[in-house]
Amino acid sequence: MKAIVDESTCIGCGLCEGIAPNTFQMDGSLAKVIEDPVSDEDAAREACDSCPVTAITLED
Repeated sequence: MKAIVDESTCIGCGLCEGIAPNTFQMDGSLAKVIEDPVSDEDAAREACDSCPVTAITLED
């Protein structure tokens, strides 16, 4: 699975990093994907579902 953060949509809330720290990391005011492929798919899905602006997409 691959995670993608839409930088034009991300508001830098940090939820994704808090939920899936192995996959996402804050880089200033934007979230970045730090692993490919995603190792903890359940956490990545939860982060995707929790994103308040739907900036995260997941691809198989």
